[in-house]
Amino acid sequence: MKNPDHLQHPFEPMTDELPPEPGYHFILDRRKFLALTGGGLVVAFVLRDMLSFSGETLSPGNSQVPVSGVGAWIHISEDGKVTVYTGKVEVGQNIRTSLAQLVAEELMVPLSSITMIMGDTDLVPYDAGTFGSRTTPQMGPQLRKAAATAREALLEMAAKNWNTTAGNLKAENGMIVNAATNKKIGYGELTKGQQLLIPISDNVQLIATKDWKVAGKTVPKINERNFITGKHQYVSDMKLPGMLYGKVLRAPSYGAKLLDADVTKASKIPGVVVVKDENFIGVAAPDVKTAIKALEAIDAKWEENKGHPSNENIFDYLVKNARGESGGRNADDTKGNVEQGLTEAEFKHSKTYNIHYIAHVPLEPRAAVAEWIDGKLTVWTGTQRPFGVQQELADVFKMSKEKVRVIMPDTGSGYGGKHSGEAAIEAARLSKEAKKPVKLVWTREEEFTWAYFRPGGVIDVSAGVKKDGTITAWKFNNYNSGGAGLATPYKIGNQKIAHLPSNTPLKQGSYRGLAATANVFARESHMTDLARLIKMDQLEFRLKNLEDDRLIAVLQAAAKSFGWNGPKTQGHGFGIAGGFEKGGYVGCCAEVMINGDKEVKVVRITQAFDCGAIVNPHHLEQQAMGSIIQGLGGALFETVQFANGKILNSGLSSYRVPRFSDIPKIEIVLIDRKDIPSAGAGEACIVGVAPAIRNAIVDATGITLNTLPMLPNGALA
Repeated sequence: MKNPDHLQHPFEPMTDELPPEPGYHFILDRRKFLALTGGGLVVAFVLRDMLSFSGETLSPGNSQVPVSGVGAWIHISEDGKVTVYTGKVEVGQNIRTSLAQLVAEELMVPLSSITMIMGDTDLVPYDAGTFGSRTTPQMGPQLRKAAATAREALLEMAAKNWNTTAGNLKAENGMIVNAATNKKIGYGELTKGQQLLIPISDNVQLIATKDWKVAGKTVPKINERNFITGKHQYVSDMKLPGMLYGKVLRAPSYGAKLLDADVTKASKIPGVVVVKDENFIGVAAPDVKTAIKALEAIDAKWEENKGHPSNENIFDYLVKNARGESGGRNADDTKGNVEQGLTEAEFKHSKTYNIHYIAHVPLEPRAAVAEWIDGKLTVWTGTQRPFGVQQELADVFKMSKEKVRVIMPDTGSGYGGKHSGEAAIEAARLSKEAKKPVKLVWTREEEFTWAYFRPGGVIDVSAGVKKDGTITAWKFNNYNSGGAGLATPYKIGNQKIAHLPSNTPLKQGSYRGLAATANVFARESHMTDLARLIKMDQLEFRLKNLEDDRLIAVLQAAAKSFGWNGPKTQGHGFGIAGGFEKGGYVGCCAEVMINGDKEVKVVRITQAFDCGAIVNPHHLEQQAMGSIIQGLGGALFETVQFANGKILNSGLSSYRVPRFSDIPKIEIVLIDRKDIPSAGAGEACIVGVAPAIRNAIVDATGITLNTLPMLPNGALA
């Protein structure tokens, strides 16, 4: 399969800087869709930095609704209903609700009147994807501007209708109101199905955050009843008339070469379609049981590569196979003279931190339904990048993107693990040969084996410190795991920070927080060790070396709520860590208990979080909670076991994720900064969990654990 231009090699770690496709011609013909929704108002504006991160507006192609117009984003029907279009997708982070709140706020309509159309490449503007916590800080402001422009246009229309000025009118509850004459007119009555194309001004008046009435409040999740009752149709639930069920022949190990495959027996099974295309072999059948039977009937011969490393020697392998100081953000950041700084230090401390590969473990494995009709391919699949998958499909089948439609129903989590379109391509290949719709759902074992992982890595840190707590030198080398969160927020005059990519034996890619989980773990662990060297309190040491007011504030807020200076029970320890990622600042405190058998129990976690102005407090708290619980797994026991190119723990019975019994008391302190634009909340809250727990273990026992996961067997060695 040809790699899309905007994805790195599948065996290289993805960064959070996936570039868009330059020159993409967006063709949006919503005439049929508008016919179903009753026509309405379309408002235009110039979109900046959303379709192209370099700032240019992309060509609208031959569309009747140009991408430079709000008509690509907002539609008001004659009955006053509002439809909002966005390429962002819902993977459990509840962005469907918060974006709807922002539009309802600016347009001054009831939240119940808004319908969000998300992740359908035939209906929504191009979007690079849902990653990097960008939806709230980028899509939020654009939809607010579109809605505000529509509101101003409606005021002008009503003013003209009543022969008055817009300044005498106000918008409220989906209507324009003239208080002086007590006249009211609904948005739909004003538009009468017309399309209004007007440019948006960057200076359009937005509602001040302090005056929010819909945004900034806790409102229920949109469509929550569908999820609670099971009515929501995930891709794995879908059924189309005449649909077949697909299965794909997998290699016995990574890098295995297919020598020969006899598909005769499988082809003779009634109702079975076999596809054999070079190294791709798959089957489609009337039911899953028959598809499995057909797959088992294929006689395949493989040549396996026995030279793969295992997780037992992976860290030496990554260092020895480093490809030089290149790649990733802040790949080589040097300031001052590190060697001189080490000479000036009164204490020196060097450690190596090892990070194992871990899996995303989404609740819903990869799945896709593909259908070909009159030369056009439609695929329903759970992906964070519908337009990226559209490009992959177009490349594989050598067709224009306009002939490929990707639809992403709200899906069962991604955590950065659903950027690529493997299941979509497989289903489409089978469907094309079978000439019928085909559904393909990966098994849990396939998800564990053939999806990509969070990269493993090795981080070498050397630092010097004076007795008064001044850090004189900081040398930080990250092998393989990535550049996110690489830079230190602490004031250090002499520093050298580098990311060195390495050859990887496993397929690796984006994960919640990217490499920030690894880099913050190493940095915050080392900071606590330096504090202990000079017998200074962990929190005091951090505050002495910080100038960032927001990071200081979250550390202090977490410590205050946690009771940092309070009494400690015998065998208990306190730990703290802080970090900044994707516009979010986090301070995390942890308490652990060590029993007589050296078993470690995380007793409680307190986390303070600042991501600017809060759009939906309860759902933000859920985001933070989910990050903390996921962070527990990577901190304590999650690790991919592999040898000879095979994954050895490819099921939930052997790959442990956090259980109810693992969950400590969790307290979340949300800091609502109405003076700062809203940032995304999906990633920052995971980064402080592991180092806070590690530092609590050090506090309780003096034992420094420098490998993630720290306690694969639940107890100190």
